[in-house]
Amino acid sequence: RKAINHELSKLFNEMWDMDVNRLMPGKDYTIDLQGKAGATQQGDGAVQDSAARHLFHNVNEERLKSIKTFATFIFLLDNYETSTGVAEVVTPEEIAENNCFLDAILATEVMKLAHEYLLKKNLAKPNLADFKHQLYDIWFQLYARKEGDRPDSCGFEHVFVGETRRGKQILGLHNWVQFYLQEKRQQIDYKGYVARKNKTRPDKDDQVLSIQFSWKGLVKPIGSTFIGVSPEFEFALYTVIFLLAEERVTRETVKIEEYELQMVVCRHGHHIGTAYPVLLSTSSE
Repeated sequence: RKAINHELSKLFNEMWDMDVNRLMPGKDYTIDLQGKAGATQQGDGAVQDSAARHLFHNVNEERLKSIKTFATFIFLLDNYETSTGVAEVVTPEEIAENNCFLDAILATEVMKLAHEYLLKKNLAKPNLADFKHQLYDIWFQLYARKEGDRPDSCGFEHVFVGETRRGKQILGLHNWVQFYLQEKRQQIDYKGYVARKNKTRPDKDDQVLSIQFSWKGLVKPIGSTFIGVSPEFEFALYTVIFLLAEERVTRETVKIEEYELQMVVCRHGHHIGTAYPVLLSTSSE
């Protein structure tokens, strides 16, 4: 177990406290955890379903649509071809949507704090327009998941939208808004929660969950996700870790609120390959 990174924990807690756009459990949304997920192999469609109902019992969509960062974020979710190996076509409208989203998050205190922190470390450009270009490159620049293939992926698609590989595997999809919207369209089937070691079951107001689900007929045996947080909060966390790190896979242990997390960020050259939180138990493993 890597020791807790106190510097990043302090920064991320400040971001958590500043995240005014975050939705509040029990007030802006309600989750229905139901049963504990069974054991499964990745890709095996036949898993026990411990949850007959949706994970999201309700979400205040009016509030989602009234917050600029969520509204511009939701516009991006339908811009991608989920199969890897199928080249992405980016239209001028989509580029404009990407820019609208980045403008919206860069106006928030959360992203301003990330920018200030990165400036102190000489990892970001001081000028906001330059910083925005940097973010665009990290998150939206297309690349090929496999060498020699067509540009079929980008960090944003992987982390926030989700992808499928050869009809066998779910990649990414670590965002609660995408999960909720896919569930609403009957595309996602929530199968149950995965418990922490020191806590037999999550609470309905937990804002980090490990869950099992199927999407497009494939199973993700365990996926961790923040719940209720704003897109800028996740963007800020992953961007900071990505820019601080040199190695291909970075794991930073942080404590945000009551959650002890391992933040995992993988790079694909100059771009984000994947990024997600892993919920650690607070008991010694």
